[in-house]
Amino acid sequence: MGKEFWKSACPHDCPSACSLEVERLSSTRIGRVRGAAANTYTDGVVCAKVARYAERVHHPDRLKQPLQRVGEKGRGEFRPISWDDALNEVAEAFTRATRMHGPEAVWPYHSGGTMGVVQRWGIDRLRHAFGYSRQKTTICVTPAESGWRAGVGKLLGPDPREMAEADLIVVWGGNPVSTQVNAMTHIAKARKQRGAKLVVVDVYRTPTVEAADIGLVLRPGTDGALALAMMHLLLKEGFADRDYLARHTDFGPEVEAHLADKTPDWAAAITGLPVAEIEGFARLYGGTQRSFLRIGFGFTRSRNGSAAMHAVTCLPAITGAWLHRGGGAFFLNLDNWRLDTTLAHGLDLLNPATRVLDQSRIGPVLCGEPEALAGGPPVTAMLMQNANSANVAPDSAAVARGLGRDDLFLCVHEQFMTATAKYADILLPAAMFLEYDDIYYGLGHTHLTVGPSVLDRHEECRTNHELICQLAQRLGARQASFRMSAVELLDATLRASGKGTWEEAAARGWVDCVESFEASHFLDGFPSADGRFHFKPDWAAVGPYHAAMKALPDHLENYERESGELPFRLVVPPARGFLNTTFTETPGSVAREGEPRALIHEEDAARLGLCEGALVRLGNARGEVRLRARPALTARPGVVIVEGNWPSDAYLDRVGINVLIGADPVPPNGGAAFHDTAVWMRAA
Repeated sequence: MGKEFWKSACPHDCPSACSLEVERLSSTRIGRVRGAAANTYTDGVVCAKVARYAERVHHPDRLKQPLQRVGEKGRGEFRPISWDDALNEVAEAFTRATRMHGPEAVWPYHSGGTMGVVQRWGIDRLRHAFGYSRQKTTICVTPAESGWRAGVGKLLGPDPREMAEADLIVVWGGNPVSTQVNAMTHIAKARKQRGAKLVVVDVYRTPTVEAADIGLVLRPGTDGALALAMMHLLLKEGFADRDYLARHTDFGPEVEAHLADKTPDWAAAITGLPVAEIEGFARLYGGTQRSFLRIGFGFTRSRNGSAAMHAVTCLPAITGAWLHRGGGAFFLNLDNWRLDTTLAHGLDLLNPATRVLDQSRIGPVLCGEPEALAGGPPVTAMLMQNANSANVAPDSAAVARGLGRDDLFLCVHEQFMTATAKYADILLPAAMFLEYDDIYYGLGHTHLTVGPSVLDRHEECRTNHELICQLAQRLGARQASFRMSAVELLDATLRASGKGTWEEAAARGWVDCVESFEASHFLDGFPSADGRFHFKPDWAAVGPYHAAMKALPDHLENYERESGELPFRLVVPPARGFLNTTFTETPGSVAREGEPRALIHEEDAARLGLCEGALVRLGNARGEVRLRARPALTARPGVVIVEGNWPSDAYLDRVGINVLIGADPVPPNGGAAFHDTAVWMRAA
């Protein structure tokens, strides 16, 4: 008998949202996982960590039954409890919090543990039905999204499969070799079939930089300066498409005058790049019509990240690259799905007057900072799904203080005993994606990917949707959506959106929402009020923290600068084997990554007397972390790289790296500045 492969889709917080084929050995066991060859974006490729998903779904340490805390918060001491008793405890705690402080004292909280339309965002039906505090989901995309919207208007763009038709691909602030391998598949086609060049812009020598024809390693937080110098040269040396600028943008004399002194010499002093590299890159870009900008998150996770993103998006508007197949720019698709999620997300139940709390500022929120609480009551009850905030959120020391409050009731629905789970009053076992049905947004391509269940539930695990429905019913919800199955909600959503049925989508494995070349390249107008790309953005319309933003494309120096006391810049990018703290429990991923390491320039290591494996401390006013050093010629002197969001238990003092990261909101619309931290460093 041949191997039996079932259709599924990766649920994790990665733009690839791969269509999968999963080898089903029985109703409780899988074998291999591979990318679906018939999906022309996934193209038969999947990352190594998902390929070995059997290690994760069959891991012996998966949570198996509901638990109730018996020890001190944070210690992870629990006793078994039945599902009925656990749900009653949660319902009583939410009712008690509502009675004492009003419904806004309850905060249902979610993050990117799954990107499912129902299994992630279904928690919003619960909050809207009972008037619980809303959530501004900022921790990942918001700084980048804000900069893109400022110029382009909406999160739309060319089909990323067009990279295979480009003559120049620029990966700016991304590391797809490690974090989005499918993008490299399409880049490889262009290089092989068209002789396309690959340029990568980053702050250290990632595997993608190593694979590039040209790798530009600059100082953290200086990407905007590089983009401005490129614009200066493109205008000065005749690479600008003046007709395109006049017809499709708000470009004018004041923009050109503003760029007149943003020379390569000016940018070299800021970025650390040689003038010749800046000029060579700009001329290559300007001289290539089919130039495709694949823009990542990395450089936007800085306090000037939105301004830098806006500056980078100006480049294809200067050259008119949008006019050509294989040209233009792509960041994410978020606005092309046109899914009617009214029923699935309870949007008809939403009260716009209910306060909104910032996901990234969970530490300040739980520590009772008035500004973070938006003038409302303290948060005294929470349900957390798809989140490990004790490790993943910025200013993790504040998060720990908040989660450890005696007056906070916390229910965590989780797959493993994470750092956050150890703070729970009630800890509930969560199903994995192979054990439930859902649809996922393919943020890095044009598909909604479809994941029907492949396996039976593990032990006593329940899905996110089941928990939300059962809790809502205990709290007195009467809405029909709390009595519908996930498939019924998904089918209703697809039908309401004009995208067929669940049965059709599940049989195919995806729904392609690709738009025409003309629409995706904005040839009939950009998705802004006036149909133009904006060199002169209305930052006030983008977000509330707009006071420091500039009226024209600019490099802001509002990031954490090195100083005598804090002479190093810290950047904390993803590790190849992990996705935030997901996969940090998987043997194959842990074996590949080894342990947390501080990548330090060899000059800095020699000056401080640090050799390979030497113990080093990194610190600032927020806290300090101890780990081992790895001297390397990877980033520029004065820059420290710590890859991977390791669990705090992996560090020598059991304190994770995000203790050093600030939780202040990134202008203009919030978000976390994970790659923008000034620290001291010394031998431990």
